Amino acid sequence: MPADSPARATARETIALLTGAAGFTEHRPPSHPLPPDGPLGWAGYDAARERAGTRTGEEESVVYGTGVVGDRACVLLAFEFGFLGGSLGRLTGDRLAAAYELALTRRLPLLALVATGGSRMQEGMVALTQLQRVAAASTRLRAAGLPQIAVVRDPTTGGGWATVGAGADVVLALRGAQVGFAGSRVRPADADPHAYSAEGQFAAGQVDAVVPPGELARALTHWLRALGPHGALPAAPLPRARSAARLPETGREAVAAARDPRRPRAEAYLADYFGVRLPLHGDRCGGADPGLLCGFGLRADGLPVAYVAQCGTPTRPAGYRAAARTIRLADRLGVPVLTLVDTPGAANDAEAERAGAGAAIADAFAAVAEARVPVTTLVIGEGGSGGALALAAPDNTHVTADSYFSVIAPELAAAILKRPPSETGATADQLRLRPQDLLELGFARSIVS
Repeated sequence: MPADSPARATARETIALLTGAAGFTEHRPPSHPLPPDGPLGWAGYDAARERAGTRTGEEESVVYGTGVVGDRACVLLAFEFGFLGGSLGRLTGDRLAAAYELALTRRLPLLALVATGGSRMQEGMVALTQLQRVAAASTRLRAAGLPQIAVVRDPTTGGGWATVGAGADVVLALRGAQVGFAGSRVRPADADPHAYSAEGQFAAGQVDAVVPPGELARALTHWLRALGPHGALPAAPLPRARSAARLPETGREAVAAARDPRRPRAEAYLADYFGVRLPLHGDRCGGADPGLLCGFGLRADGLPVAYVAQCGTPTRPAGYRAAARTIRLADRLGVPVLTLVDTPGAANDAEAERAGAGAAIADAFAAVAEARVPVTTLVIGEGGSGGALALAAPDNTHVTADSYFSVIAPELAAAILKRPPSETGATADQLRLRPQDLLELGFARSIVS
C-alpha cells in the first residue's frame, strides 16, 4: 500500500504491510455453523454471504492470528470490509473472542486493524450481542496486564468502533479514514462530516494520532516496544537539569526565575530524556489540553517510561483526565512514570468549572495515589497549589533550581491577607517556596542541578 494511498485496503493487505517478511500465521476458531439464512432466517442471507466470500476470498469479516511487527510478536486481527461491510455477526464474534483469548493464553499484545460498518442486521440481536462478547474479552485482557492497540481504518463505525476500536488502550487512525459511532447513512443529514473523520476524532481527543499508512509499521513497532509486556522495570531516572540557574536568595527571586519565559520548558526536558516519544492525545471525553503532554517514550537504553508533563499553562480538566488515563495505563502495564510539574495552577475559568475541574483534579490525585509502579516527579517551573500537586509523587518529588512550589501564589496570598502589592515579596518569603525551602521542609528529595 503506497504511503499516500487511502485507508481502505483488504484485511490481508493491511496485515502484510505490518508483518512483511516475518509473516503471519492465521488461526481459526472451532466451527459452529449458522442455521439456514442465519438465526433470523433472513431470506437471501446465505446467498449474500456466499457472494461476499467469492468476492473477497474470506470466510468471514475478520481474519486473525499471530505475527511479528518490527521485532515484537503479537496477535493481529483485521476486519475485511469487503465481506458484508466488515460487519459483526455471530461467527465474527467467535473469531474476535478467539483472538482475544489467543492473546491472553500466549501473553501477547493484541493489535486490532479495524474497518467495519457495525453489527449485521441480518442476524438481529444475535449480532448486536457480539459487542458484549468483545467487551468481556477485552476486559479479561486488560486485567491480565496485556496491551491493546487499535488502528482504525476506513471506515470504522458502529459497534466495532465503540468496542474493538475506541475500547483499546491506544488508538491510531489512518489518515482520511471515516471514524465515528454513526455511519454515513444513519447520521443527521446536516451533520458536520469533519466530526466523523480521523482528523475530527483527533481534534476531539478520541484518538491518539492520525498516521499516514506508510508510517504505520514504524509507529506500531515503537508502540509495541513501549507497552510490553515487560518484566520488572526500574523507576524512571531523573531528567538532567536543562539550565544552570543558581539557587534563589529570596522567595520573590524564586518566583521570578520560575516565571522567566527563557526558562527551559517541558519540551526541552522530554527531547533530552527520550530517544522516541509516543504521545497519547485527549481525555476520551471530547477534550484535549495542549498545555499538558502525555504518552510513552523509549530512552536510549530501551527503557520505556510513561510521561505526564505540564507546559507552564493553567491545566484544564481535559489535561487532568488525560494524565489520569496515562498513569493508570502505565500502572496496568508495569511501566514507570515520570511527571514534570510546571503550572501556575489549575484553570479556574467558568468553562473549566463546567467541564468538571474538581472531579478531574481529584481523579489525577487518585491515579497517582493508586499507582503500583514507581512515579518520579521533577518540578521544572511553577508549582501552583493543588493543580500542580495533583501530578506530584508523594515522597519522590525533586525540584530544579529555577522552580518553586507553594500552597498559593504569593500575589493571591497577599490579597487574601489584605496586604499591599509592595508586600508580595515578603509574603513569598513567608511561604517558604524556594527549592532549598522545599528540601528542608521534606517535600523535595533533592535539587537537581
